[in-house]
Amino acid sequence: MYQRFFGLTKEPFAMTPDPAFLFMTGAHREAFAGLCYAVLTGKGFVVLTGDAGTGKTTLLTKMLQYIQPSRATFSMVLNPMLTPDEFLELALLDFGIRDVPASKAQRLVLLREFLNESRKLDKISVLVVDEAHKLAPSVLEEIRLLSNFEVKDAKLLHIVMAGQNELTTVLNREDLRQLKQRISVRLRLPALSRTDVEHYIQHRWTAAGGQTHPFSLEAMEQITRWSTGIPRLVNVLCDNALVLAFAEGSSVVARMHVAEVASDLELSERPGMRAVAQLRVAASAKNTNGTASGKSAGGTLPTIERYMPETSDLSRLTRFAAKLRLERDRHKQDF
Repeated sequence: MYQRFFGLTKEPFAMTPDPAFLFMTGAHREAFAGLCYAVLTGKGFVVLTGDAGTGKTTLLTKMLQYIQPSRATFSMVLNPMLTPDEFLELALLDFGIRDVPASKAQRLVLLREFLNESRKLDKISVLVVDEAHKLAPSVLEEIRLLSNFEVKDAKLLHIVMAGQNELTTVLNREDLRQLKQRISVRLRLPALSRTDVEHYIQHRWTAAGGQTHPFSLEAMEQITRWSTGIPRLVNVLCDNALVLAFAEGSSVVARMHVAEVASDLELSERPGMRAVAQLRVAASAKNTNGTASGKSAGGTLPTIERYMPETSDLSRLTRFAAKLRLERDRHKQDF
């Protein structure tokens, strides 16, 4: 609707998870590199968590595009509201197995044969489960049992589960302790900071064919406030505010446009989020002055960009992960 008016070639704030518009904060880069490293080195079980709308699905899509088909074969389950039998059937279908037998025993035999054939071709088999926080305990137990497919020196099936923060609570259940014990890598996507929100908007605006985004400083403050740093809400606020500005013939998106959208959408600040946002703004200011959160007694923490792999080359990913682990050990942070 407003693309031509603002000089754009694409819709900048579409809701579909398009990797071409993916904005990589340091946390996103770390999570992405962690996913690729875990898959390519056969870590077995990986969990990615983050609030709704922080970009988990987009990051998974980018991973699938990033890792060459010659290195890995993927099965992606997007709808977790399934029975254990339905889950197994869907996993087989997405691996490209079309003649799925009715018997579960035969399905498991077929899956093992497929995994063994993939291993002979030197390809890693990966089952990716999105929205995993909605999985029933019985399906989670099925996933645990599927992870038992292995040979003497390696896992035959590697599993990536992504879900909202509630997934952490689910995995802490006593009856799922065996599943939790198998998780070798945990990754997390936090909400965007005030500075991240501005960079995010400019990134998407440029990717859509624009130059400098039209949002005023006051509008940016409103977007950060009402989105609480959630990219999906940033998209909704920006898209609707652009429509209002376009309808008025205004080339600038003002504070009142964003405030009206927030009111229409009945958005409200979640408890504690204003305080969190204020802390993030303070941290960003300190970082700009070079005085704090990027520093420690041991010196300046390395930026993730220094070690971000440019290709899916295994040795490059391995070096990245090793360096990241050493730095985190040195600064007493958990990998």
